Amino acid sequence: MSDYLAVARRMWQRIEPLHATLYFAPEARQVASDLGYDVATRWPSYFAWRTAPLGAAGPELVAATYYSFSPRLIARHVPQIWTTADPAKVLDARLLAMDRALTTLTRDRLTSGQLTEAARLARQAAENAGPAARPLAAANRDLPWPDAPHLVLWQAATVLREHRGDGHLAALLTFGLDPCEALVSFAAIGAAPAADFAGRGWTAEEWREARHRLVARGCLGPDGGATERGRKEREAIERLTDRLAAGPWRSLGHSHAERLAQLLKPVLAAAFEAGYLPHHSTLGIGTVKVGYP
Repeated sequence: MSDYLAVARRMWQRIEPLHATLYFAPEARQVASDLGYDVATRWPSYFAWRTAPLGAAGPELVAATYYSFSPRLIARHVPQIWTTADPAKVLDARLLAMDRALTTLTRDRLTSGQLTEAARLARQAAENAGPAARPLAAANRDLPWPDAPHLVLWQAATVLREHRGDGHLAALLTFGLDPCEALVSFAAIGAAPAADFAGRGWTAEEWREARHRLVARGCLGPDGGATERGRKEREAIERLTDRLAAGPWRSLGHSHAERLAQLLKPVLAAAFEAGYLPHHSTLGIGTVKVGYP
């Protein structure tokens, strides 16, 4: 793995949890409830938070950009989410949610100077995240930058997370994995339990059919576990994802990327200590655990 491919993967481990705080922090759940979303399940607010930069997107666009969710699940929530709150209101609300969450997480963890430095470095990387063929990254790049450093940091993390995620979908397509197959193969290598994907809306029959297709291609064994070929294919997908995600970090430079990684450590530690985040990433597909490295 080339130097900047390794940096891209390391920074993914730092950026993904920071971005994902929006979907799990109690402060965000309260803001979503105040908007009128049903927070007994996380999907209504999740689809609203993540989709709002695209505008009042319909189910086809959301399914295309999210990839691994069943279109039926998406259609149960989209476009209904926009009758609860329009995208502009959701965008304002998600900044309010992250203002509250990150104020708590950064308190006594970073000085104001360190927070400003982290925001500057993250924004520099995000502004060098090429938007071509990356719709979710581009939509977030189109948003105005907030003033507060902790919100700049989060918005930059979101651009970078979606930039990598968009590239990952290109890698999955390159290797011929359809949305359900992507989840089945991910679970088969042990990166996350299959049960973690139950909420994505695929039926048991669809899951079995995807597994059968992967068995026929030699990627899975009859027991559903990954074969050597399947493992090599998943690692090749991750290497391609790293390559497609390396640009912002190459522009930032190795030493600045390492500095940003160090500045983020105490914030991520606070998020995990608070119990906000799951132990595995099921928000975007990749073989990196969402954890505090």
